Amino acid sequence: MNAMDLERAKVHDADACLVLANKYCPDPDAEDAANIMRVISMKNYCEESRIIIQLMQYHNKAYLLNIPSWDWKQGDDVICLAELKLGFIAQSCLAPGFSTMMANLFAMRSFITSPDMAAWQNDYLQGTGCEMYTETLSPSFSGMTFSQASELCFVKLKLLLLAIEVKPIDGGDTKISINPQSSKMPANTVGFFIAQSAEEVKRAWFYCKACHEDVKDENLIKKCKCKHLMTFRKGVRAIQLVGKTMANKTGATPATPFSAALSKPLLNIKNSVMAKEENGSKPVMNGRPTNKPADQQKNGKMEVGIADDQAKDFDFAKTEMKYDSTGMFHWTPARSIEDCILDRNQAAMTVLNGHVVVCLFADPDSPLIGLRNLVMPLRASNFHYHELKHVVIVGAVDYLRREWKTLQNLPKISVLNGSPLSRADLRAVNVNLCDMCVILSAKVPSNDDPTLADKEAILASLNIKAMTFGDIITNIESMGDSKDALNNMGDTTVKRPGPIYGTNVPMITELVNDSNVQFLDQDDDDDPDTELYLTQPFACGTAFAVSVLDSLMSTTYFNQNALTLIRSLITGGATPELEIILAEGAGLRGGYSTPDTLSHRDRCRVGQISLSDGPLATFGEGRKYQDLFVASLRNYGMLCIGLYRLRDAALTTVDATSKRYVITNPPFDFGLLPTDQVYVLLPFERKQSRFSFSETEV
Repeated sequence: MNAMDLERAKVHDADACLVLANKYCPDPDAEDAANIMRVISMKNYCEESRIIIQLMQYHNKAYLLNIPSWDWKQGDDVICLAELKLGFIAQSCLAPGFSTMMANLFAMRSFITSPDMAAWQNDYLQGTGCEMYTETLSPSFSGMTFSQASELCFVKLKLLLLAIEVKPIDGGDTKISINPQSSKMPANTVGFFIAQSAEEVKRAWFYCKACHEDVKDENLIKKCKCKHLMTFRKGVRAIQLVGKTMANKTGATPATPFSAALSKPLLNIKNSVMAKEENGSKPVMNGRPTNKPADQQKNGKMEVGIADDQAKDFDFAKTEMKYDSTGMFHWTPARSIEDCILDRNQAAMTVLNGHVVVCLFADPDSPLIGLRNLVMPLRASNFHYHELKHVVIVGAVDYLRREWKTLQNLPKISVLNGSPLSRADLRAVNVNLCDMCVILSAKVPSNDDPTLADKEAILASLNIKAMTFGDIITNIESMGDSKDALNNMGDTTVKRPGPIYGTNVPMITELVNDSNVQFLDQDDDDDPDTELYLTQPFACGTAFAVSVLDSLMSTTYFNQNALTLIRSLITGGATPELEIILAEGAGLRGGYSTPDTLSHRDRCRVGQISLSDGPLATFGEGRKYQDLFVASLRNYGMLCIGLYRLRDAALTTVDATSKRYVITNPPFDFGLLPTDQVYVLLPFERKQSRFSFSETEV
């Protein structure tokens, strides 16, 4: 706040300024306000400074837009802990363990396997060494579809290509497209990779079809002396020529030369700085909110478009608004919280199955945690309405009334006014039949003893694990025949029986204090001093702590595009336009379905498929991971990114645990098992899938 201190710290010469929040503060809004004032002070001292700030609360992001010199394109960025934390947990409701996979991707660490460790630990640790990198694809990839490029990268280069940078035809800011299905790639496309090192990712730039097509060992793919590649690397003119050629063939606009400046690995600071100096201009970052108003409708006449499962000859006045104004999320007219409150008897009479139970501890005056950030990813428009998981919140209604303003326009939400520690309340909401039980606390942690900060969450977790359900399960067959609106995720034909023991209930617990993870599992042997990512609950995806988001600060510093990719993956597709709308404070606005907004549904989502049955079951019978990767990509457009494997897969006894652990980007020759579940990036399907990709049976 003091200009002399900023002078002494040489803020004007700094590559970036990082502002960290106190995650254990009693008043998150006051903490955010103080940190925003620090940003104002630094921008006032030197408006060109690049600032990356941590904020506690999502609604405080809007205040940053009011700072005149705050510029996302200059590299300024905000990491909202509530948005990302609840977004990670939301994706774990769709694909259990996904939060662990993503957290490990942006934590920069190496791995060391050991013969003294259990096999599952070595598999898990190998995945923790993976990181996210960006690199420009070589000219050999020009004209390929994303699926073709991704297959080539995986099979030939042993790299996992997740996404590419796309420049809109209208010349707007570049956007990140994850597992796109249609368009062909122009020259000089920037790719996003998961790999063990920056050195590995360079293969994508060095790859030359003429020189490397017959090379079997990926380590031999080095810089070649091929005339075509040398010509391409001479300068901007060659890039533009290749781009124009591709534009004529595909109708795409050639990528601009400066996108090469974005093709830096996460760890390569030097190249990043040099690239900025050589270009003489700041790189254009992906589309982010700015002070400019959202683009207006170019054509005053709006063509009526309806959801794909409806007739197209509807009258405009009678057309329902099913999505928000951006077309990114399902929307419903505002409902009062009283219309959504269930008592215990009503909950017990409701056929709840395949839903999400949110156990929320909060006092009436607890700081708001932003439950919208948990529910919105589960309401993304790339799900069909019948696929949406019903969300049942168990907690104090007095607190939820304060949160309700942000939830009132999201469909399929119910509230049970009760306690997450009450077994009767948990039985009433069929916790044994849920797809995920999320345990959260909005209470302010006490400064007296940090160990007690998670006491409610730990007690609730242990309480559910100690429950038995064999004596009170209702007739499962009758549930299976039910046509209740709560049926979801393509699971409407056969309902699975719930677990008899609470230890098998899928669960994720949010912790304030990392060391408290030792109390979640009574049967593990984790040392209290073990780092969080090495503990069994974290490896299994059943625990999440906000502290893992700290490493995202350094990831953003090295590569802002990585944060954009992570944010778009876990928020369900929040756009700059939507952030400006939410910044107004009026909540989600409904919108009529136009061809433009309906096109926004066409984006991929996170899913988890089982190898125990379905069309991919044959791959669980001793086949290799590469076989599954190629077949999924070619036949279904699905991009495999990891496995969720039973910890005791080799044991067939009754005592074998049903716990699973995360394997990020397994090696190409990794053996598969019939009990494995696969993390995939699923393309949007206009019609209902022929089989369910959302199978998450244990």
